[in-house]
Amino acid sequence: MPTILEEYVAKHQGSAQQYAEASQLFPSGVTHDNRYAEPFPLYMTHGLGPRKWDVDGHEYIDYVSGHGALLLGHSHPAIVAAVAHQVARGTHLGAGTEEEIRWAKAIKALMPAVEKLRFHSSGTEATLMAMRLARAYTGKNKIIKLRNHFHGWHDYAMSGSDRPAPGIPAASWGSMVIVPAGDLGAVEQALTRDHDIAGLILEPTGAHYGQLPFNIPTYLKGLRELTSRHGVVLIFDEVVTGFRASPGGAQMRYGVEPDLTTLAKIVAGGLPGGAVGGKAEIVDMIAHRGDPAWDNQRRVYHPGTFNGNPLTAAAGIACLELIASQPINQRADAMADRLKAGLNDIFARTEMAGHAHGIASMIHVVLADCDCDREICTMSHEEIHHAVAGPAVTALKRGLLNQGVDIMGREAFLVSATHTEREIDQTLAAFEATLAAVRAEGLA
Repeated sequence: MPTILEEYVAKHQGSAQQYAEASQLFPSGVTHDNRYAEPFPLYMTHGLGPRKWDVDGHEYIDYVSGHGALLLGHSHPAIVAAVAHQVARGTHLGAGTEEEIRWAKAIKALMPAVEKLRFHSSGTEATLMAMRLARAYTGKNKIIKLRNHFHGWHDYAMSGSDRPAPGIPAASWGSMVIVPAGDLGAVEQALTRDHDIAGLILEPTGAHYGQLPFNIPTYLKGLRELTSRHGVVLIFDEVVTGFRASPGGAQMRYGVEPDLTTLAKIVAGGLPGGAVGGKAEIVDMIAHRGDPAWDNQRRVYHPGTFNGNPLTAAAGIACLELIASQPINQRADAMADRLKAGLNDIFARTEMAGHAHGIASMIHVVLADCDCDREICTMSHEEIHHAVAGPAVTALKRGLLNQGVDIMGREAFLVSATHTEREIDQTLAAFEATLAAVRAEGLA
């Protein structure tokens, strides 16, 4: 019997050839860090619904879901039609459009805390602008960030990260205050000790869209109370959770309104795009007022060639209006519940250490036992880090690919509304077979 790695290499020679060429063009042969894999990553050709196909002709049940952007699955007919219609009318008209207005209204209809907003081209741009708006609005300089929470790759966002960050001046991090996630006492101490804090930013379901969770309802309500009392801008980074944790994001699921919200991925219907929205008085720091003292000194400058471009707007409109009018989230969540229950049943039946946890359509697998409620994991973040860092997790990812299942990173399943019981049951069979192969190789 070939090993998991040997089977992977034998099955994917077309991808190996693509990677050899790509390695001459891109650093490490990839255009996104999460796509890097040894001995080579896979190269895909097209997708439809919950499935996609690689250059070798293999079919996969897809849980990468466009890095979380495809709640409607691949090539949804409504989005295809909207984009095809708009591309013939113009991809960049160098002016305001009816589409950007309709797109903004679709966002506001789902997220009442968004009074006004500004469009961007990515989630990284959105979090950078949110921090800048908080500083400009309060006249203060520092931002609190929770350790290991991900807000893109700009200099400020990389502080307190679980990733290395060469090339960033230490001075850039002088305005960032890092606190442990889930610890309200640490936040209160920081706010009491330092009166130069403008805002606090976090992923509202925990680092890496819930891989490292905390007691979500209690913690979010506590942050809302603390930031309000100290006059600090509360920023929810809902780039992943926006329209996935619920139709109105984590803020609507848990009933906590932030001052600012950052959005990308689903908000743009699977195309490049992002937004910052929230209290009008904060977002209006970007507004022109016809007062030279304001416009030249206090106004937040914000250009951006593709802000609100009509092609992305068309996709975003189609996606969000479907979420508002159809049970999109309910379908995705129901299939995620079926998958999560099945994964935990497999761990129990095979007596292998592991469990699956997560909320809505976001599932994380940890190869370690836990007595949590399978929604919010109660393991320490250090224990989770250790459990997802071993060779067994790498083998699990490769083995699932051999079985025709592609997951996000090495341990997450992002379920779409197009996954059905058929895909879920096939995935569970593939997962059980892969766990057996991992065990046979002595890795678990």
